[in-house]
Amino acid sequence: MAEFPATPTSMMPKGVDHSLLVVGSIAFDSIETPNGTVQDALGGSATFFSYTASFFTTPRLVGVVGDDFPDEHRRLLAERRIDTTGLVTQPGKTFRWKGRYHQDMNTRDTLEVHLNVLGTFDPVVPERFRDSTHVFLANSSPVVQARVLDQVRKPRLVLADTMDLWIDTQRGDLLALLPRLDGLLLNDSEAHLLTGENNMVRAGQAVRRLGPGFVIIKKGEHGAMLFSEDGTFVVPAYPTGDVVDPTGAGDSFAGGLLGYLASDDSPPPGRLRRAMAYGTVAASLTVEGFGLDRLKRTDRREINERLDKYRKMLSC
Repeated sequence: MAEFPATPTSMMPKGVDHSLLVVGSIAFDSIETPNGTVQDALGGSATFFSYTASFFTTPRLVGVVGDDFPDEHRRLLAERRIDTTGLVTQPGKTFRWKGRYHQDMNTRDTLEVHLNVLGTFDPVVPERFRDSTHVFLANSSPVVQARVLDQVRKPRLVLADTMDLWIDTQRGDLLALLPRLDGLLLNDSEAHLLTGENNMVRAGQAVRRLGPGFVIIKKGEHGAMLFSEDGTFVVPAYPTGDVVDPTGAGDSFAGGLLGYLASDDSPPPGRLRRAMAYGTVAASLTVEGFGLDRLKRTDRREINERLDKYRKMLSC
């Protein structure tokens, strides 16, 4: 049974002098699910990550949008204390993605992808972002992720996400990046593709041997598995019967996890496990609405209250 130290709902983690950088995509998502549809919802990995992380700290965002990106979205990010100094506007259209979820909400079909300005974006980290202590390299080419990492001076913790495309097409570059990471996020099929291991315990251990200090394998509605020097740790998904749209859940998980780590300086034992629990709770809120809708209707108190319920569910 999963166990992690309790965080009283009346308390927030101790504020510390850490800074959190995210480099990733900002997108317009058009989504079809059994519960309805939405057109051109604000999405993208950096968007979900930074919005979720903003409940814990002040994220620094680096990304690109087109000249079709509305001011209302900029205001939304600003209201969440997200530093958008690194948000670049280029002539053209913002990245667009369209997908359809199946009845079980666990599988989806990508119907359209238009990279637009994202296709030629070469991220430049602003000078005042280069002292960031915590860095999230959202899903992108490992070549781009490495170039971003080259621009950050002395980060304390670097977490990266990847996908099957990069494992298939840029395996060598990914393998060169892994020893530079403190943590790697990937799902179960990606872990199998990277290592050839069908058993997720062996796969997680094999990925760690490739270089990252810890590995988190995301298993969707079945939770996540952590592999670190302290062993293996498993957390189930937070049980919610109101799954509206799973888009962005993985990046919200990362935002809750790394946002919490960047805001807390408690002793290491249990901190990463508690961060995974915060990430799980953040993901559970995200899926209860289209795009950012549910996150826009929550606050830190509700997140802490849900964390407390989650902890009690896991107690024997």
